[in-house]
Amino acid sequence: MPPDGLREFDRKRRSARRAAAAYSEHMTKPTHAPARTSARTAANTPATSPTEHDPRWARVLARDPAADGDFVYAVKTTGVYCRPSSPSRLPRPENVEFFDTPQAAEAAGYRPSKRAAADQSATAAQHAALVAEACRRIEHAAEPPALDTLAREAGLSPFHFHRVFKAVTGLTPRAYAGAHRARRLRDGLGRAGSVTEAIYEAGFNSNSRFYEAAGQMLGMTASRYRAGGADTDIRFAVGECSLGAILVAQSERGVCAILLGDDPDALARELQDQFPRANLIGGDAGFEQLVARVVGLIEAPSLGLDLPLDVRGTAFQERVWQALREIPPGTTASYAEIAARIGAPKAVRAVAQACGANHIAVAIPCHRVVRSDGQLSGYRWGVERKRELLGREGQA
Repeated sequence: MPPDGLREFDRKRRSARRAAAAYSEHMTKPTHAPARTSARTAANTPATSPTEHDPRWARVLARDPAADGDFVYAVKTTGVYCRPSSPSRLPRPENVEFFDTPQAAEAAGYRPSKRAAADQSATAAQHAALVAEACRRIEHAAEPPALDTLAREAGLSPFHFHRVFKAVTGLTPRAYAGAHRARRLRDGLGRAGSVTEAIYEAGFNSNSRFYEAAGQMLGMTASRYRAGGADTDIRFAVGECSLGAILVAQSERGVCAILLGDDPDALARELQDQFPRANLIGGDAGFEQLVARVVGLIEAPSLGLDLPLDVRGTAFQERVWQALREIPPGTTASYAEIAARIGAPKAVRAVAQACGANHIAVAIPCHRVVRSDGQLSGYRWGVERKRELLGREGQA
């Protein structure tokens, strides 16, 4: 072989040997990093997140549609929350926070994802239709249907149905049934031939069950209610306070009206409209002491009024009024906050209407409810009186 040919042959042979050695080294190289590197990696690996031990996380990983409505999960790094079955990219578990309701997530500062917002609109419409059907079912039933029955007809679990019904109506199914029965009773007492007939038409299967609830439903006996409040004695007196004219009225159950205004005669007419057939009796000297205590409440509303109240309203109104009495003096709450406190976050307008229907000024402190931006809104007895009452509480 010529010398040039030998040199070319040797070059190719050396090149082949290098390629073979490189391949052999690649095939025998460990697939894992050296022990020193593995230890460093393990040290930087975060500990198991508590979220991974929460059973709700497994439902999120499974994108379980059956979990929708039971809870939502929020992502700390994005500030949004999603339903469990959301097809969105799954977050790291350590960045996840769970909430029972979307409202709870929003109260914590999270906003709905675009998909969640669209789903909420569709779900809200679906829930409203289910609850409307349940309401019709309750209204036409001789006996209030059981919760399990209503939930099964709506295709929801009893727990989920109970929560949905309360969110839409502001009442539990049982309270709604009771309020409807009371309304049927009031209507029946006006047209039925006898009290007993009205009792059975309203769905009570015995007189004893009715009389157990009559006082709360009607504020008086059935026979008196049927007579338009006749023979119900209500004592009252009209006086003056720093906010103008004041009327205080008391039934046998407690203070039933505290009215404020500029015209004493107009306040008396308002009381008469509220109790059209009751016996309105001018207060005596002993009653003047009660009026003096109420005037003291107006002058220093933060002191409160330690007297029994005769509160007459729907089940929803009474829940709102009770929530108002729990607002500490010197502080305020928005209509939305009151709605959330009574478990009906969507019933903001109904809360405002309940505040407007309050007949017991200051003792049921609807003056402590403001708009979400902190501005003063309407007040049955005038916004200036509301501002003055809040100012007095603030100074105290």
